[in-house]
Amino acid sequence: MNSIAQEKPLKILVVTQYFWPENMRINNMVEGFVAKGHEVTVLTGLPNYPEGQVYADFLQDPARFSHYQGANVIRVPMLARRKRSITLALNYLSFFTSASTIGSYKLRGQSFDSIFVYAVSPIMAAIPAIVIGRLKKAPVFVWVLDLWPETLSAVGIVKHPKLLGLVGKMVSWIYNRTDYLLLQSRSFDENVRKYCTRSISSDRLVYFPSWAEDDFSGDVRVASDLLQRDDSVFTIVFAGNLGEAQDFPAILQAAKALERDLPVRWVIVGDGRASDWLKAHVTEHQLDNVLLLGRHPLEKMPALFAVADALLVSLKTNEVFEKTIPGKVQAYLASGKPIIAMIDGEAARVVVESGAGMACGSGDASGLADIVRTMGGLSAPELEKMGRSGRDYYLEHFSKVTLFDRLEALFRKATLRRRDRR
Repeated sequence: MNSIAQEKPLKILVVTQYFWPENMRINNMVEGFVAKGHEVTVLTGLPNYPEGQVYADFLQDPARFSHYQGANVIRVPMLARRKRSITLALNYLSFFTSASTIGSYKLRGQSFDSIFVYAVSPIMAAIPAIVIGRLKKAPVFVWVLDLWPETLSAVGIVKHPKLLGLVGKMVSWIYNRTDYLLLQSRSFDENVRKYCTRSISSDRLVYFPSWAEDDFSGDVRVASDLLQRDDSVFTIVFAGNLGEAQDFPAILQAAKALERDLPVRWVIVGDGRASDWLKAHVTEHQLDNVLLLGRHPLEKMPALFAVADALLVSLKTNEVFEKTIPGKVQAYLASGKPIIAMIDGEAARVVVESGAGMACGSGDASGLADIVRTMGGLSAPELEKMGRSGRDYYLEHFSKVTLFDRLEALFRKATLRRRDRR
């Protein structure tokens, strides 16, 4: 009987505040679930990340965004992020409230074998999953990608100890009512356990890192329409969210220090809360070697990466960020390009251990400049060797196929446990 059940496609509900057309890794996970033959429903909000305004294309034709790669997309109303801290807090509050109530109503009559939460900030996105899990009697999996409340304190959103304490109690409530907690970094284990007031078994706490989207895993067959190759300069590409945590002041300080040393081209792709500052600073200081390309679809990134000599990842230092591996690290490794890292902790360890590149401490603009000087002096074969080492490390530790098989096995195991209990 169990073997027959295991052969059946699973009914999976994905709960995520962020989803297509926003560029998020959960999009690729949903594609992977559907490709495996599973029936997938996504409960999400209105696309407004990172600009803070609901996308114009969505507003013109919301129905066009109700299906994605074979998955059914259920959207609930919510307030857009905008640019202020108060509107960001209301954005978080409105999603988990709306998804818990309106989302539950929209999903009435449907059953699910597993509920999966894409738990980047805010962690409150797990609350509607827990509510719906109780209603549907389905196991809930929370993929912990940010540590709360530590992240709130680290980025300065919340500083008051009592408020952080209240958030900690909420996190504890969530963790203790979740069937499985999937940790994107091994270093998350201690932080997560301290909020689990009831005994947590080792099989409930699972190491589950990120992978790179399929776009980065194949040969690049088209030229980039964002940037042309220029062998006269050393090209460094940064791609992703442009926020305060990425420490662009230190990056631009390194760029200034290298202006007369060697020809370097700093290419920054993305958008975020630091975008306006970045544009103003580059213009004010006439940094002609820094190119700001804006936000572009994920599918354009592999061709852009192919133009680069090295890819840059940076993150400010604190106890939380040291335990985090930014998702771009896996994409960089998969792309087979050398990596320059101005970062501490787990991410730095991966870059150095893989042989994919060089790392300096967070905020170390002088160290970053030294790395660029060194890598800029390497031969093409030496740079290619770094890229191959990173690619090999990615296939061994972060293979999408292996990770998806592990997650599917967890879903089936949890489903069978629930059925046996009934």
